[in-house]
Amino acid sequence: MTAANPLTFMPSSGDTILIVGHGSREDSGNQEIREFTEQWRAQRPDWRIELCFIEFAPPEMNAALLSAARSSRRVLVVPLILNAAGHVKMEIPEAVEGARAACPQTEILLAPHLTACDPILAILKRRLRKAMTALDMPDPTTTGVVVLGRGSSDRGANGEMAKMARWLMEEGDHELVDLAFTGITWPRLEKVVQRQVLLGMRQIVVLPYYLYTGTLMQRIHRQVEHLRGQYPQVRFACSEHFGFEKEIFALMEERVEELRAGVPGSRLPCDGCSYRELAHEMGHGHSHAHTHDHGHAHGPEHAHAHGHDHGHDHTHDHGHDHAHGHDHDHAHHAKEQPA
Repeated sequence: MTAANPLTFMPSSGDTILIVGHGSREDSGNQEIREFTEQWRAQRPDWRIELCFIEFAPPEMNAALLSAARSSRRVLVVPLILNAAGHVKMEIPEAVEGARAACPQTEILLAPHLTACDPILAILKRRLRKAMTALDMPDPTTTGVVVLGRGSSDRGANGEMAKMARWLMEEGDHELVDLAFTGITWPRLEKVVQRQVLLGMRQIVVLPYYLYTGTLMQRIHRQVEHLRGQYPQVRFACSEHFGFEKEIFALMEERVEELRAGVPGSRLPCDGCSYRELAHEMGHGHSHAHTHDHGHAHGPEHAHAHGHDHGHDHTHDHGHDHAHGHDHDHAHHAKEQPA
C-alpha cells in the first residue's frame, strides 16, 4: 500500500484503522501528518492504517470513511486531534453515521480525541525542561510559562487547555503558568506576556499546544520575535509543536487497542450524543463536505445564531497576522483555526 494511493484497500479485509487529521492550508502541516502515518505503519506493519483529513487536504474524510467501510469488516476511526471542539463533537461523528448508513454490514467504531492527559503533560514538561536549558538564567521562580493553544468557542476544549496549564504548574517549580490562545477566545499571548513582565518575570517560555506545524505555528514564532523586540530586558524561549513524540504514537495505539477490546469509555462520548441532536434541532446540521473556502459569506445554514457554543476546531487563517484588535464576534461565532 503506497502513500500515493491511501484509499486503496485489499477487499474483504479485517480492520482498517483510519486516522482523522484536521488538515491545514499550509501543506507542510499536512505532510507531517502523512509522515506520522508512514512512521506508524512502519511500527505496526500488521495493521492497515489509512489517513484522511477533515478539510484542506486529500483524502477527504467522508470519502475515506466510505471507501474503508466498503472494503473492511470493521473500521476504527481514530482522530489525531488534541481538543474536542466542533470537529470531534459533530463533524466526525456525522461522517461516521453517514458511513454506517451507507455500509450497514461494516462495524464502524469511533475513538476519542487525544484529550488532556498525562502523556500530553509529559510532552509539555519535556518541552519546558528543554526551553529552560536554553535560557541564561534558568530560574523557575523568575520564569513565566505560557501554554499557548488555538482557542475555541467550545468551553470544554478551552477547559482541557486550562487543565493542562494547571497540571504543569502543580508538577513543577514555576510559580506562574498561564494560558493564552491564538484566536477566538482570550487572553492572547501579548496580554499574558505583558502581565507576566509586570509581575517581574525575567524569562518567559512559550509552549505551543499544537500537534503539527502550519500557518499558526509560523505566526507564533513571528509573534515571539516581535515580543523579543518589545521586551529586550526579557529572555524568551519558544518550543516546537508536538509532532512525532513517542507519547502521540502510544496514545493512538491505546485508542485502537481499547476499541478492539471494547473497553468502557473507549468510544467517543459524542458518537450520537445529545450535543449534536440539539444542534440539529436548532437547524444546524454539519453535513457540509468542507469544500467551502471560508470567505465569511456563508449562507443561512452557517449563521450559527443558536445559543450553544459547539465551536469548530479551526479558525481559518486568512493570510494575515491578525493583530486581534477585533473580538471575532461574527454571526457564525468565529470558527477555530487550522493547524
